[in-house]
Parts: sequence; C-alpha cells; structure tokens
Amino acid sequence: MTKENIQAIAARLREAERTREAIDPVRREGALGGNPLGGIPLDDMATAYAVQQANVDARVEAGERIVGRKIGLTSLPVQKQLGVDRPDFGALFASMAYGDHQPIQLAGLILPKVEAEIALVLRRDLTCDKHTYADLINATDYALAAIEVVDSRIRGWDIRFVDTVADNASSAAFVVGSRPVPLADLDLFKAAMTLERDGEVLSQGSGAACLGNPLNAAIWLADRMVQLGTPLRAGDVVLTGALGPMVAVTQPGTYTAQIEGLGSVRATFA
Repeated sequence: MTKENIQAIAARLREAERTREAIDPVRREGALGGNPLGGIPLDDMATAYAVQQANVDARVEAGERIVGRKIGLTSLPVQKQLGVDRPDFGALFASMAYGDHQPIQLAGLILPKVEAEIALVLRRDLTCDKHTYADLINATDYALAAIEVVDSRIRGWDIRFVDTVADNASSAAFVVGSRPVPLADLDLFKAAMTLERDGEVLSQGSGAACLGNPLNAAIWLADRMVQLGTPLRAGDVVLTGALGPMVAVTQPGTYTAQIEGLGSVRATFA
C-alpha cells in the first residue's frame, strides 16, 4: 500500500474521531469493490500499524504529549474471535488521561465501553531486546487500579485485527486510581476484579485473564517497542489489558472497578 493511501486512511480515522461519526471498516476483505483507498488486507499488520503511527505523528505535531502505551487483545477468546495469536498496542496521550471520578463527556464519544485494568508506571527505561520479569519488576515504580475507556471509530464495532490496530487499538481515554502500590505488595495473577455500576456487578475477572499475568503482557509490549525503536521510558503509563469482559456505556453514570490489592477507581460519564 502506498504512503498516500496510508495517510488517506489515517485522515479518515482522524475525521471520524473529530466529528464522532463512525466510518466503514478500513480493512479489505476479498475484492476491492471500487474502494479508491483499497483497504488494509486482513493479514497486513505492518500497514495497520503504519496508519496508527501516522495519526500518532499527527497528534504529536499538533502539540499532544505521549504519556504511555496500552495493550489490547490480551484475552485469548478475543484473540480467537479476531483471528490473531498476539496482543496489540496503542499510544496514550495526556489528553486521554483522567483522574478518579473526573467527569468524562459521553457526548465526546461514539460507542464507548469500559474495562478494568492494572496500570504500571515506570521509573526506568526498558531498552533490552528481550526483557525478563526481573527487568520489568525493577523498572516499575508502582501499580494503579485503572479503567480504560475504549471506543471505535469503525461503525458498530465491526472490527478485525487491522481495523483496531489502525484505530490506535480502539483507545479513547483512561482513568487511574490514586493509590500507588509497589509490585512487592501485589499478587498480579490472583488479583480479583469487580466492575459495577450502581451496585450492579457487570464484569468480574482477575490478573490471570490478562495473558496469564499482566506482567506477561507488559513484557510483550516492552520487547515490541524496542523492536520498533521507541522503547518504553521512565514515567510511562502502561495499561496492561483487561481483567474481565468489557462493558458498554449507554448512559451517564459512574462505573467502579475494585481490584484486589489496589483499591478502587471510578470512571464517571457526564
């Protein structure tokens, strides 16, 4: 695919986010069907990430600040659904960051969903070709309870792997709690999670649902970012992936995630 087509697809996604008007999938299935942009072939991960990077570059050029990365598709059933055998990643910007209970404008989103996660905040760079648990533990300053708000610029969440990758891993916003906890005080594998709204439990899970352990997901990301020449740096926030099923947000209200060892965090939609 040409550079011009990559930029054109990226521009369509930017416009969809700006106007809150979802677009057709950016993937190509079968014949081109007269689509002047061609679409991204289902197995062309490199092009999908090139589209993502084009929009990351555009946001940085517009003055936005990258504050970390998110890991997606850490659930094996979801990977199977999308026909892949690996997670994906997207960029986190300061404009996407919210504190506990800070209002998020529902009108600024398309079809948002929430998922409870464990966030890691780094105190050291991660620059090895192949990272170990010891590398990651030594580089992590603390963990926080988090809620990721995902949203798709693809109409009706009709996505495959290349659609979500091109769309910055379907990211929209993230909320972190205010209780930093060192990894020495946590059992990430067992960490139980409950996500509820108005006392109704909507999602449950644990650290084991995230590639067996959230550190597995973080190591995958650290290695991948080194391969791409953009290693994770001190101060970065890493959203390690969902601990349970995501939940659709259909009306204003507060979604509370309780994560064992990390306390609670609230995403409030106004």
